[in-house]
Amino acid sequence: MAVHNIVVIGASYAGLGTAHYLLRHTIPSLEKASRTDSTTYKLTLISATTHFYHKVGAPRFLASPDLIPLSKAFLPIADGFESYPSTSFELIIGEAHSLNESSKTIEVKDTYNSKSPTRTVSYSTLVLATGASSESPLWSIPGSHKTTISALEFTQSALPNSKTVLIAGGGPAGVETAGEIATLFPKIETTLLSGADRLLTRLRPAISAAAESQLLGMGVKVVHNIRAERAVSDVSGVTEVVLSDRSVRVVDVYISATGIHPNTAFLPKSWLTDQNYVITRDTTSLRGPVDGVYAIGDVAGYSLGGALDIIDAVRPLCSTILTDLSAGKVGKAQPFKQTVTETQLVPIGPRGGVGSVFGWRVPSFVVWLIKSRDYMIWMVPGVVSGDKFVKA
Repeated sequence: MAVHNIVVIGASYAGLGTAHYLLRHTIPSLEKASRTDSTTYKLTLISATTHFYHKVGAPRFLASPDLIPLSKAFLPIADGFESYPSTSFELIIGEAHSLNESSKTIEVKDTYNSKSPTRTVSYSTLVLATGASSESPLWSIPGSHKTTISALEFTQSALPNSKTVLIAGGGPAGVETAGEIATLFPKIETTLLSGADRLLTRLRPAISAAAESQLLGMGVKVVHNIRAERAVSDVSGVTEVVLSDRSVRVVDVYISATGIHPNTAFLPKSWLTDQNYVITRDTTSLRGPVDGVYAIGDVAGYSLGGALDIIDAVRPLCSTILTDLSAGKVGKAQPFKQTVTETQLVPIGPRGGVGSVFGWRVPSFVVWLIKSRDYMIWMVPGVVSGDKFVKA
């Protein structure tokens, strides 16, 4: 009996959603259609970490342990897949170290135990959902989730005794972090380096200006067109930061909210764009650089970043896989329709913020209602268990 192994690499928002949908809908449809040739299907999920991290809420997590417990931000991935039989699902904890295109194998190293032997995993179909990593472990898990928890706890403990904070990065993470710190610690001298000529460059200038005005009203100093080039911290956390204008700042807490790069170092160069994202041959099917390989989420060349590029892509991706593996005999491919209109919500403290949804500028209370009040922590259990994809 032939076993077709669908391997999903990555277990954050994109990987978890895709894995659940494939297990609940795609694989049962394929097995029903393949009864005559006795092919069975299995899904293998490779995750570098044992825990899912709700990185959306990082600006609030790092500010204080009293606002949202970290126990709600990190949930075990295995718990979300307990209902699937071992014959159809396997979770492998480890980091994809290399991939052999000819043999269709992946070398996986244990993230938590360096002494464990490297494991070779064979794939028939491959879904790349490895996402992107940041310069700081505050925003993404660099292997073990314990590293990110330690970084969050270190910042939480340092802030109450700090007089100066420097945040590098004028995107949502930097702006949101500045707002959280200024709200909780108004006496701290908080400086935000946008690294550009304005904040929030994916939003229109008027919304950027509104965000800056709110931060200035909270006592945050906003500096444009200057970037942090390197930083060196001592054991206490005091950091010397060299800036792009050749000046040096010494601060009690330095937070880098820059340096996003795709997690593709293990992939063949021929599969990647010039910026090292996975090539997607078109944005409707989400087929990857070669047949049988697909990409979804922040690692994919089509992605504009953000939640909608993940949520809206899961069903179309899985429908493409279904039609490809059944040679068009089962189901109908659902094209991915990417949201290209201005959509981004940016809390600035717990009472609101700025943003736009599908090109419509929204008032502060809408930002509060959707995101600012709790950073959507309520959705975390559902992400792990795939609640959004119970129905096909």
